[in-house]
Amino acid sequence: MTNPYDLIFRPKVIRLESGNSVEKKASRLPIIILLLVALTYIAVRVTDFDVRVLAKRGHQFFVILEKIFVPDFKFAKHVWTPLFNTIQMSVMGSFVGCVLALPFSVLNSSNIMTNKAVLFISRIVLSVLRTLPTLVMAMIATLIFNLGTFAGTVAIALFTLSMVTKMMYEYIETVDMGAYEAAEALGATKTKAFVSAILPQILPSYLSTCLYCVETTVRHSAVLGYVGAGGIGLTLSERISLREYHQVGTILFMLFVAVVIIENTSKYLRKKLA
Repeated sequence: MTNPYDLIFRPKVIRLESGNSVEKKASRLPIIILLLVALTYIAVRVTDFDVRVLAKRGHQFFVILEKIFVPDFKFAKHVWTPLFNTIQMSVMGSFVGCVLALPFSVLNSSNIMTNKAVLFISRIVLSVLRTLPTLVMAMIATLIFNLGTFAGTVAIALFTLSMVTKMMYEYIETVDMGAYEAAEALGATKTKAFVSAILPQILPSYLSTCLYCVETTVRHSAVLGYVGAGGIGLTLSERISLREYHQVGTILFMLFVAVVIIENTSKYLRKKLA
């Protein structure tokens, strides 16, 4: 079937010295450029983008950035407590989520969970958890458990649960099932067969994934304070609203140092597990 584009822009026929001929199709670049221009125009109209506003107010970005890059370290004494709360919230939430993710991964693994109804319900629950952003989870948690770090810990735990479960159940479905089936044939329960045959195969990946989640959730938990879930996000929100950008720079600098330390520690431990 002839491409409509080739009917409009006819291919160029090239005669070879042998007498044969080949067709060189017309470039698709004009239609690609046209589509990009049309999509850009639609995006500008939908988002109310205005170059004049950008030209008039754009320099304010650099003014704020200049203040942020000159931190007020006298404010650091007010940052330590919410920063530690953020780290505690991340570590505790990640720990709870990772512990719960292991049995939940089994429920989502089609090669272990043979009950189709349970598998279907587990996949639906996992999809719902993965659909909800962390901030939305934190908002719901604050409505249930009131404001504070406990609500943030619950949100981080649910986020970690969904993330680790997704990664682990897909890995479980690729493992060698020979030892598991042999254990079941000898009379072992599904739990004992899993612990003895599957768990040793997935343990390094499971621990590595959990460590990766810890370093990821530190960044996520830093903004949970915006919805009242405690931690350094609340302090950051207050300083931004008061336009204390030097103090904002202090918060971001201390958070950056904490994230770098946690990431490098996690990377070192994951190398040891590899």
